[in-house]
Amino acid sequence: MIALAMVLFVGPAVFQQQCGSCHGPDGRGTAKGPGLAANAHVAGQTSEQLRGFLKNGNPGAGMPAFGDLPAADLDSLVTYLKSISVGAAAHESVKNITWGAVKAGDWATYNGNFSANRYSELKQITTKNVADLKLKWIYPTGYFGLETTPLELDGVLYFTAPNQVIAVDALTGAEIWKYARPVTPGMTGDAKLGTNRGVAILDEKVFFVTDNAHLLTISRANGRLLWEKPMADEPQEYGGTLAPLVIDGNVIVGVAGADQGIRGFVAAFRASDGGLVWRRWTIPLHGEVGGETWKGPEPLVGGGSTWLTGSYDATTGTLYWPTGNPFPDSDDRDRPGDNLYTDSILALNAKTGEVKWHYQFTPHDLLDRDATEPPVLVDRVYKGKPRKLLLHADRNGFFYVLDRTTGELLLAKTFLKRVDWASSIGSDGRPVVVNANGCPSDAANWSSTAFSPPTGLYYFLALEECVGKPTGYPDQTGQRYLRAVNIETGEIVWEVAQPGPARAKTWTGVLATAGGVLFYGKPNGGFDAVDERTGETLWHFPTNVRMKAPPITFDVGGRQYVVVAAGPNLLCFGL
Repeated sequence: MIALAMVLFVGPAVFQQQCGSCHGPDGRGTAKGPGLAANAHVAGQTSEQLRGFLKNGNPGAGMPAFGDLPAADLDSLVTYLKSISVGAAAHESVKNITWGAVKAGDWATYNGNFSANRYSELKQITTKNVADLKLKWIYPTGYFGLETTPLELDGVLYFTAPNQVIAVDALTGAEIWKYARPVTPGMTGDAKLGTNRGVAILDEKVFFVTDNAHLLTISRANGRLLWEKPMADEPQEYGGTLAPLVIDGNVIVGVAGADQGIRGFVAAFRASDGGLVWRRWTIPLHGEVGGETWKGPEPLVGGGSTWLTGSYDATTGTLYWPTGNPFPDSDDRDRPGDNLYTDSILALNAKTGEVKWHYQFTPHDLLDRDATEPPVLVDRVYKGKPRKLLLHADRNGFFYVLDRTTGELLLAKTFLKRVDWASSIGSDGRPVVVNANGCPSDAANWSSTAFSPPTGLYYFLALEECVGKPTGYPDQTGQRYLRAVNIETGEIVWEVAQPGPARAKTWTGVLATAGGVLFYGKPNGGFDAVDERTGETLWHFPTNVRMKAPPITFDVGGRQYVVVAAGPNLLCFGL
């Protein structure tokens, strides 16, 4: 009791000295910082979460780190913050969240459906009226690199920022609840940048992957943490950036980190309690199927990240998951061979993780040509025969059409005007390599793509990388385009050149709709709508920030809305 009394006595003095100039001497806020007294968000944090947040700070919002404070002062500060937030509702809702069956106009999974085809049947917004779109609301996060895809269910949007999940009213943008924890120190790669692409939802649970590759389950009603599981079973340079995928009561996840050296995997955890159902390693060891493609030492950290959400065919129970580059990336002295299953599509039994077939786009990669581009599933009469197709525009510069039942290659054609590393894809499905170190290495990327059944066109952002001179980071060589490709021939039907230099990490994504409108983010600033048949620009909104996130659309109350993240903000548009 004496120790607690001392902490409560010292706490106000430490607070006034360290925090009072911004948050006010009584913690009720100033123009420089929000009020912390009776603050619902503070009340919802554990002491350990507050301590971590204070240590790391929030530079994006102008809050310094207090990691150099003496431990006793830090403890006093945490205790004081908890004491002045007593009585605050931990998650003070402006809307009561309820849930039922998924409705036709909802955006219920990362890509809006299991096929990974960002094509929506909504058609209230058309080529005739899209010019009347207006900004309805803005939600700011303070983080300037959002790559999130929100989910919309029952009039609520759920989206992510670095180690944060936020629920807002879809009609107003008013915050309902927010879950947050400090960023994890010592991370590398995109996980260190705070990259996160979204959540998955099943009934009352929201599933989220943290920067350090932990799977979290959060209450859909109030944002409270229900359980947490590390996704990896051994310490490596694992990171987490993807949106999970829920299939038949299991949560499917993947990991980042191949650029630093990991043994990649896809894993399924029970949604009910987080128990591991199966794990499929993307790097086979010697003696395992595919292990013979690693001729050197045992590939214990051979790469093969799985950081992009895959697709799923419920009729065959098959999960399609893309994989990343081998490690070391450009130094291949210790890894002769094709290096399976890097730069591949894995067709997996969704119940067991068993590999049904695989297709490797870039055997023995030397230039980080991840295959982590969307594997889009389409059922269509193709070249006169009904087919179950998989469409994929790869970083290596080739557009592929596969029979997703067997893995048979049906078409492979470059979608660039110049490709130096390979002359073609042979009849055996392997590239005819001219120069393994030739460009491109970033012809397409993780950003969302779409196929429109009425037009027969496949839409995606591409980089003509093999032209121009290197200028140094963050600029890349070449010219960025929005392109529409005929899937029967692989020919480019139309394209829209993107203004300005091709900046690294500004892949945005597209959304096609039954209204004939294609939405996409302009990498260097802007959100546009074009005619799916012609590429004619119909509407433009100047965001004035680099775009890194794909758009979604949904229906609430009989009205169609479009939402996209731009810089630090979530933007909602409607007629």
